[in-house]
Amino acid sequence: MAASKRKPRVTGIGGIFFKAKDPKALARWYRDRLGIAIEGTNAVYEWRSGKEARRKGHTIWGLFPANTTYFGKPGSSFMLNYRVKDLDAVLAALRREGVKVDPKVEDLPYGRFAWVTDPEGNRIELWQPPKGNQAPEKSIPME
Repeated sequence: MAASKRKPRVTGIGGIFFKAKDPKALARWYRDRLGIAIEGTNAVYEWRSGKEARRKGHTIWGLFPANTTYFGKPGSSFMLNYRVKDLDAVLAALRREGVKVDPKVEDLPYGRFAWVTDPEGNRIELWQPPKGNQAPEKSIPME
């Protein structure tokens, strides 16, 4: 049986987030040892895509407090954020397929967010960037 062709739902990685016992101290370590230009506890990497690299995109790297519940179940130490083009369509398709979808959707100046859970209980954040894809923080150009 041939695999069915499906439009891609995820268009890229929007962010990588992980827990830290002391987010500010760990941010300092990454800034001092690895040279990551972190502001607060986040770094925003800027990249370009599309025809003639006209469109800007951003990938966020961020630290959260160790006791955050933002990642879902208590044992989760990280969460991935995936970019999508049409959040409502992706969520509707995932619901039809029986995926656990959090009913909450957030609309913020830097995009729309929703969450799903994979079969092993990992919380996944889905992000639909706004038109123009404005980064929430100062960005770092990627080489």
